[in-house]
Amino acid sequence: MIRSVLVANRGEIAIRIFRACDELGIATVAVYSDADAGAPHVLAAGHAVRIGPAPPAESYLSAGRILEAARSTGADAIHPGYGFLAENADFAAACESAGITFIGPPSAAIAAMGSKISARRLMERAGVPVVPGETPADQSDASLEAAARRAGFPLLIKASAGGGGKGMRIVRGDDELAAAIPGARHEAKGAFGDGTLYVERLVRRPRHVEVQVFADAHGGAVHLFERDCSVQRRHQKVIEESPSPAVTPALRARMGEASVAAATAVGYRNAGTVEFLLEGVGDDARFFFLEMNTRLQVEHPVTEAVTGADLVQAQIRVAAGLRLPWAQTDLRQRGHAIECRVYAEDPAAGYLPQAGRILLYRQPERPGVRVDAGVVEGSDVSVHYDPMMAKVIAHAETRDAAIERMLAALSDFRILGLPTNIGFLLAVVDSRAFRAGDVDTAYLDEGRGALAAPSIPAAALAAAVVHADACRAAAQSAPAEAFPDPWASLAGWRG
Repeated sequence: MIRSVLVANRGEIAIRIFRACDELGIATVAVYSDADAGAPHVLAAGHAVRIGPAPPAESYLSAGRILEAARSTGADAIHPGYGFLAENADFAAACESAGITFIGPPSAAIAAMGSKISARRLMERAGVPVVPGETPADQSDASLEAAARRAGFPLLIKASAGGGGKGMRIVRGDDELAAAIPGARHEAKGAFGDGTLYVERLVRRPRHVEVQVFADAHGGAVHLFERDCSVQRRHQKVIEESPSPAVTPALRARMGEASVAAATAVGYRNAGTVEFLLEGVGDDARFFFLEMNTRLQVEHPVTEAVTGADLVQAQIRVAAGLRLPWAQTDLRQRGHAIECRVYAEDPAAGYLPQAGRILLYRQPERPGVRVDAGVVEGSDVSVHYDPMMAKVIAHAETRDAAIERMLAALSDFRILGLPTNIGFLLAVVDSRAFRAGDVDTAYLDEGRGALAAPSIPAAALAAAVVHADACRAAAQSAPAEAFPDPWASLAGWRG
């Protein structure tokens, strides 16, 4: 079994992995930049190593410094979390060469899925549905224009190495091609160092539904059902849920089988996610392979909530060479779970990321609510990293109950010192479209639903929280007789 795990990441995912290691009796090592010297994830580990200054390129993206930290602390495994080096095939290969267990898929699988063109071709051979399109070997503008005309309009020009909408252009007609292709190539080169492009048909108003897969080194492969990630802004997920309100049992079975086939085709091991675009509703809805994320996902807690599985512990066990802890027939969905991502951003200013010190932090504490946070009161949100502060996960017997539980939890969340998107999340979850389960990937960007984030003056909120804390402290220290029973004064009232 693995003895010591270094987490090559920060924030809430590092803390989540440390907790899983603690339960397995495995020693833990954190790494940190100068900006994170006092961060919660540093204090959550048994040992911590500085790896450089604040810029990610000099710290969390420095494979050499992270490997040296593992060697110096005797860590025999590295968990990359998500982001940073999580889907870097070269880093996974470097771990393999150094004799350090990489808690993730083999480097060859990461490389195969890292190229969207390569992934499309693999999926086609495996019989997994892909969006109609072309992946031309000739990458000249003329060749791509010809491929686009054969595919038909409207279509997407996409970056092979892309993600998050980078290097992607919607082309509605022939007159837009001349500008879209060089624009997409330039953006892809800047973001990924690779300007390779391909074309595919634009699926109108699709849902984004992904399937969690898991495979071991003994031929075992399962899916842990789907997550609906259709609530997204500029191709970035905002709210996720499981089960998907658009997926029927028959469709779920088809998508699950396709996902396991995808994982098997690439020789996959460990946790991964096969992402699909879903077109239509009901048993006959069509789904198309979008990409495979070769890592743990930000939204993995909703799958843990509905299945009862601990995905991080399973990752560690599989990386250690053990078999999967479940067969497909062992896995069931129970109830409904929703996750909201809490960001330091200003919705009123175009969702501009915010940085600064958190002056007050009170997270919800309710039955059925889980909060994975990477900050505490007094933490600094840095300009150098993603501004996500926490994830709120609400689980209940039904979707309606999960929605109400999420609304209550978000209403309990208090953060002062910098703007957050909590008011925006409340508006989305309480919207008519979300309640009806009738949301596609363009819902937020097109401004449908007139989502207005409620505004509470910071001073009023601070006064309310401080007053509530003072009342709570007074109640805990005062004798019981200081608070007479209100029911005793209600003569003739019956409960």
